[in-house]
Amino acid sequence: MSRPNILFIMSDDHAAHAMSCYGSRINQTPNLDRIAEGGMRFDNCFCTNSICAPSRATILTGLYNHLNGVQTLGDKLDGRQQTVSKLLQQGGYQTAIIGKWHLGHGSDSDPTGFDYWNVLPGQGDYHQPTFIEMGTEKQYEGYVTDIITDRSIAWITERDKDRPFFLMCHHKAPHRPWLPDENTLICTRTSTFRSRRRSTTITATAPPQPKRRSCGSSAT
Repeated sequence: MSRPNILFIMSDDHAAHAMSCYGSRINQTPNLDRIAEGGMRFDNCFCTNSICAPSRATILTGLYNHLNGVQTLGDKLDGRQQTVSKLLQQGGYQTAIIGKWHLGHGSDSDPTGFDYWNVLPGQGDYHQPTFIEMGTEKQYEGYVTDIITDRSIAWITERDKDRPFFLMCHHKAPHRPWLPDENTLICTRTSTFRSRRRSTTITATAPPQPKRRSCGSSAT
């Protein structure tokens, strides 16, 4: 049997009932529902430390937080530990992580075990975000969810097709401050959303354009 490709998609800071496949009363998530219907849905699972950085460290290392060293939001991951990415890399997988990291930067805290990494510094920004690509900062134009998705698709497309891959696609959304994309800003006619990290103001004053997604449609 050929080795399977592994695509791990992580969203940030929402409960199960944010998805309609878990019976949400506020959201409709048809694309996530399609994945749930075609695979396995966990209805009875538990997490010993559900906050951001500690949960990410446990996913990577398979260790409880008192063992991997990341017990709070301010702790950095010691990248010299064994991780799932290192094990798969040693087994011949192409490995990559794109999106939110939130486990520290510099020294031994940058992503390890990945052939390619392009991650947000800290929490990152929703609009015109800066990423750290293999140690070099680079700013992208656009909305962070679209950028992470597009970069992930590009990496999968450009990879060596003769080898299996492991990609961790880590979205920032829907972590607060809950800034929507430009189309949603226009649909809601909302302005003066401000970045937490920069003084940039995101303003929407124009009416919806003919070719844009309609305000009443859902997107996942």
